[in-house]
Amino acid sequence: MTITATPSPTATGAGLRSAGLEHRIARDPARFRVLTGDRPTGPLHLGHYFGTLRNRVRLQDLGVEVFVLIADYQVLTDRDTAERLQEHTDGLLLDHLALGVDPARSTVFTHSAVPALNQLLLPFLSLVSVAELGRNPTVKDEIAHSRQSAVSGLMYTYPVHQAADILFCKGNVVPVGQDQLPHLELTRTIARRFNERYGDVFPEPEALLSAAPLLLGTDGTKMSKSRANSIPLGATADETARLIRGATTDADRHITYDPETRPGVSSLVLLAALCLERDPREVAAEIGGGGAAALKRTVTDAVNSHLAPVRARRAEYAADLTYVRSVLRAGNERAVAVADRTLEEVREAMGTFR
Repeated sequence: MTITATPSPTATGAGLRSAGLEHRIARDPARFRVLTGDRPTGPLHLGHYFGTLRNRVRLQDLGVEVFVLIADYQVLTDRDTAERLQEHTDGLLLDHLALGVDPARSTVFTHSAVPALNQLLLPFLSLVSVAELGRNPTVKDEIAHSRQSAVSGLMYTYPVHQAADILFCKGNVVPVGQDQLPHLELTRTIARRFNERYGDVFPEPEALLSAAPLLLGTDGTKMSKSRANSIPLGATADETARLIRGATTDADRHITYDPETRPGVSSLVLLAALCLERDPREVAAEIGGGGAAALKRTVTDAVNSHLAPVRARRAEYAADLTYVRSVLRAGNERAVAVADRTLEEVREAMGTFR
């Protein structure tokens, strides 16, 4: 059973293009290179798992070349310092390895280890105007929720840094949510303008829209690392049970799946359904008049059962951090080699190559 999101009317065009891209990937996966990643600001959670992480493994297993960025520099976009960076980086590595990311087929790397990637930021900034940066709706939202008292230059140029992330490896597919489309459109604009001005170097990457449904946090709002309302992948079974017991529901004892009018209850039902690979309406009907307590027991059992093998593999990797960090070193070396080649092409195209 597959649960998909229905695209909004404004997303129909992008959704149709994404569906066409899926078909092309299935026909010839070796033609595609994916760039995706996360900021190491805290533990990855179930929203990440069902929203993006499983899709990365799926694309890898199809035969697509996958680059996974641990965006350590971008931690500073909305924070004054990068706290607990090593711990969070190790956690991201553990989660990816436990879920099936294969270092022999996918490249996991960090911003700070790839100087040539970051050098692309300067020529790319010359290709966009201040007005274009200021109009980006995602940047506006990120600025509104920033932890800093003043907007940093890194925050303002965040979309251009993301363009460098994607284009350094000539990524031509980027898995995104609907809210990230403006970022990707700016990347396409930068690639197009560079090619027009200096000669063809970069592909114009395409958006692979996520079909994952939205999971709410335990407080009924968007699940987020920064809101302390998530269920981390690395949590124990007991910790998971405690977090789910504290989740927001409502006063109606009869359990139904109705995301519009009962978002908290419906998100819990959906979480159980995803773990059980069943339709959420069937799960809700089985619980029926059992109330919130029965719902939370069902969700807890489903999550813990589904994640048990992942957690077992994670514990095995956690016992050998020397190996885990060697995976990152190897990925960094691979990314450095790719970025150096791209920067050489850029310099030659711009007439600065020696």
